[in-house]
Amino acid sequence: MELDLAGAELKAVLNRLRRAQGQIAGVIRMIEEGRDCEEVVTQLAAASRALDRAGFAIIATGLQQCLTDMENGTRTGEDPDQMRARLEKLFLSLA
Repeated sequence: MELDLAGAELKAVLNRLRRAQGQIAGVIRMIEEGRDCEEVVTQLAAASRALDRAGFAIIATGLQQCLTDMENGTRTGEDPDQMRARLEKLFLSLA
């Protein structure tokens, strides 16, 4: 299953990943500076949410592409049940 992110989808995913990257760098700095545990955990939770949202956006795009391919008949030879199982496994990996 190849993922083809384009335009706005790609920009949104990259923005979420960059935000998470910045938040993780902030968490590292906070720990090195000996900052308050509650502040560190709050920042870490925000980074985790940003990563989750990026993952869900990628999975949603992949699901949409797979359905479109199936409707157009361009995804021949792949069992729809196997494809659904793979997408479900990806989705649950983020849960």
